[in-house]
Amino acid sequence: MNAIIYVVDTLLSLALFVVLARLLLQWTRADFRNPLCQAIVRLTNPLILPLRRILPPIGKVDTASVVAVLIVATVDVAIISALRGGSFPTPFFWVQLVALEIARTLLWTYFYAIVLYALLSLIAPGGYSPMQSVLATVCEPVLRPFRRLIPSVAGLDLSPLWACIAIQAILILLH
Repeated sequence: MNAIIYVVDTLLSLALFVVLARLLLQWTRADFRNPLCQAIVRLTNPLILPLRRILPPIGKVDTASVVAVLIVATVDVAIISALRGGSFPTPFFWVQLVALEIARTLLWTYFYAIVLYALLSLIAPGGYSPMQSVLATVCEPVLRPFRRLIPSVAGLDLSPLWACIAIQAILILLH
């Protein structure tokens, strides 16, 4: 049974990651002509397009994407709770579990994105790849405050290290 829970949890977490990635790319105004962005859009369109017909955007916020993230996170929590055999929690606790799942997924997304961004900048500084472009768009708003506080040492930018430490500390606090 643990193997089934693991597989289902992994698949649902990946689904939440993809929908959350689309929302992050919209919020950071990523270039949607990028092949990685197009792949994420194609993967999430079956869920987002029907929601767009019902939910209009509010200002610059795409409500369909926000609702899609909430739906996928709720389904994730519901299925995993059902597989573990526990009773369904109270509505307040339910909302708390969904919010924690979204927060954890968001933090892990940023952690891995920052690590990848730092590795790519060390391996191929100044080079261009579609992934590097997307990672720069997503990671720079998070790294900018760290760069203001922590200067580079001998030309080495330590802001990804400190950002990852801060993300891990927040993840520990969420546990």
